[in-house]
Amino acid sequence: MARIGRIQRTTNETDVSVYLDLDGSGRADIQTGIGFYDHMLHHVAHHGLFDLAVRAVGDLHVDEHHTVEDVAIALGQALNEALGDRAGIVRMADAWVTMDEALAQVIVDLSGRPYSVFHGAFAAPKIGGLSTTLIPHAFDSIAVHGRLNVHARLLYGRDDHHKAEALFKALGRALDAATRIDPRRSGIPSTKGML
Repeated sequence: MARIGRIQRTTNETDVSVYLDLDGSGRADIQTGIGFYDHMLHHVAHHGLFDLAVRAVGDLHVDEHHTVEDVAIALGQALNEALGDRAGIVRMADAWVTMDEALAQVIVDLSGRPYSVFHGAFAAPKIGGLSTTLIPHAFDSIAVHGRLNVHARLLYGRDDHHKAEALFKALGRALDAATRIDPRRSGIPSTKGML
């Protein structure tokens, strides 16, 4: 059975479409109008082995906030849709990723209970066209709308680009591991019997 999420989100500020195939090969076709954000989402797809297509048209004449947020919301919703009832998945996973001098860890639990913790700091207010304050906000929005628990830690690093890249690669790898089907599990991965 295909584990695919398709989301169309249209507001007065943005028009976003997201296609996500959890069992893909890492193909990415991402156009948000924010080059660095496209680059980071490409890492999530490539290192998570997800097929991900994103189209976003937003009010970038104001700033990038609405576009970043709405893409993250739609990505979380697509993840939630693709997971269905979450039967058979591994559910919990973590990933450590280094990018040159930077080191990041992301831990996820696809528990159905949204929560996000982000520890880390950036030196500059922007990386390319992306405000660094929006990086933890994107993680929060994915967690809430994907109904998952995300803990992200940026342990150290000097270059903001490297720090962000390590975080998004780690998110992709952790999601890849947590969304995999465990051949030993036939039902919901919870003693409650539901997620």
